[in-house]
Amino acid sequence: MEKTAGRSAASVRPMLNRISHTGVWVTDQDEALAFYRDVLGFEVRMDVTIPEFGNMRWLSVALPGQDILLQLTAFDLPQLDEATRDQIQQVLAKGYNPPLIFEVDDCRATIERLRERGVDITQEPVDQFYGVDAGIRDPSGNSIRVTQPAAVPAA
Repeated sequence: MEKTAGRSAASVRPMLNRISHTGVWVTDQDEALAFYRDVLGFEVRMDVTIPEFGNMRWLSVALPGQDILLQLTAFDLPQLDEATRDQIQQVLAKGYNPPLIFEVDDCRATIERLRERGVDITQEPVDQFYGVDAGIRDPSGNSIRVTQPAAVPAA
């Protein structure tokens, strides 16, 4: 695998502090909330309706003990036209989004637990150069990778 060279981090003055939120489109926020909270174990950090934005529901979840929020965003927002909504729905239906990647201690055991909970398993665990990797989808069709990092050899 060839890496592309970019500007050195030392040559770019930091202006951003951290990633605080990342968003995923969902077809049904209640269904997505049930999946991420009740199946995957996320916590609800914020669930409010914002009248100033056409009664948009701001639904944020996060893994316990972590501060990066996953924003579960419905695509029926008033500012989106019908063609854009249709495009988002088509991409979700095909699972063509960049995947969320979750790290676990034991990929095979995690996939079995998720299977027992009725999760759509799109790829069984496979040994890769970077560790054990498997695929699932959320109820909206978002691609999710479940990865157990390879052990780092002792120096």
